[in-house]
Amino acid sequence: MASPSTLAVIERYEEYRHALDGLIGSIVTGIASPALFDNADARGQAVRCAGRHYPFIDLLYLLDADGVQLTPNLPVRKGHPAGGQGLGASRAQRPYFVLAYDRPDGVAITAPYLSNASGQLCITAIVRIHHGQDTGYLVLDIDLAEAVAFLMGDASRKRFVPFFKGVYSVIVAGLFAVVLLLGYAASRELADIFGSAEAAADLHLKPFGVIIFLTLGLAVFDLGKTILEEEVLMHKDVYRHSSTRRTITRFMAAILIAVSIEGLLLMFKSAVGDGEHVMDGVWVMLAAVGLLIGLGLYVYLGARAEQLLLSQKPKTGTMKTD
Repeated sequence: MASPSTLAVIERYEEYRHALDGLIGSIVTGIASPALFDNADARGQAVRCAGRHYPFIDLLYLLDADGVQLTPNLPVRKGHPAGGQGLGASRAQRPYFVLAYDRPDGVAITAPYLSNASGQLCITAIVRIHHGQDTGYLVLDIDLAEAVAFLMGDASRKRFVPFFKGVYSVIVAGLFAVVLLLGYAASRELADIFGSAEAAADLHLKPFGVIIFLTLGLAVFDLGKTILEEEVLMHKDVYRHSSTRRTITRFMAAILIAVSIEGLLLMFKSAVGDGEHVMDGVWVMLAAVGLLIGLGLYVYLGARAEQLLLSQKPKTGTMKTD
C-alpha cells in the first residue's frame, strides 16, 4: 500500500472539492485576525492551534498589499523544508495572490499544484485582512493528500501502513522461497530423468512430475507478485470497490491458470497412460470453467454496482467561500 499517486489524489479532490473547499475556507476565516500582523505571540498561537487541529496545513505566512512576504514561512507541520524561509520575497506573481487580488472579499483557493518546497501536491488558501489603515493577506499552504485523508477519516489507518507493508513483504518473501523450493524439486526431477541409465517403463510419465512442480511454482510466484504489487508497491484505495475487485480478479486469474494447467496435465497423462484419471481431468477442467464464469459475473456485477454508485453521487463544483 504505497502512497497515493498524483492522479488518485486529484481524483479524490475533484470528488470532494465542495466539502474540502468549505473546510479550508472555514479554517482560514477562523485563523484570520488583524492581530497576526502586529503580534508575534498571536502568530505563534495560530500556528500551534492549526498544527494541533489541522495536521494537513504545511505553512502559514503573511503578505503585504503588494504581495511582499512580511513574515518567514511559519511551519505548522514540524520539519517542513521551507520553514523559516521567504521573508521579503515577492509573491505578487503567484496564482494565489492574483486570485486574492482580483477577489477582494472571501477566501481564494488555488487549483492543486506541486509545491516547490516539498515536492508534494498542495493547494494554497489566501484571504485579505484589513488591519488599521493597511491591508495584508494571510496565506496557508496545505498538503492536498493529507487534507483528503483527513476529510475521509483515513489519517489513523495511514499510520499502520508501514506495518501492513512489512507483514505483506514477509509473506511475499515466504511465497518466493516456496517458488525456489519448487524450482529445485523440478531440477532434481529433471536430473533424475536424464541421469537414469535404464529406460524405465514409466519414463514417459516422469516429465509430468516436472511440469506439476513448475506449474505450482508459476501459480505461487504469480500470487506473490500480485500481493507485492497490490499491497506493497501500488496504492490501494480501500474506499473504492474497483481496487478490491482488481485484487480479487488478479488472484483468481492466477488460480484459474494453475487449475487449467493441472486439468490439462491430468488429461494428457491419462492419454499416454492407463486412462484411469481422464474423468478427474475432465472434472478439473469443468471446475476451471466454473471459476471463469464466476469471475466474469463478479467483474461485470461489480463494475455495474460501482457505476450505479457513481451515478447517484451528487456532482460537486468549485465552492466560493465568502
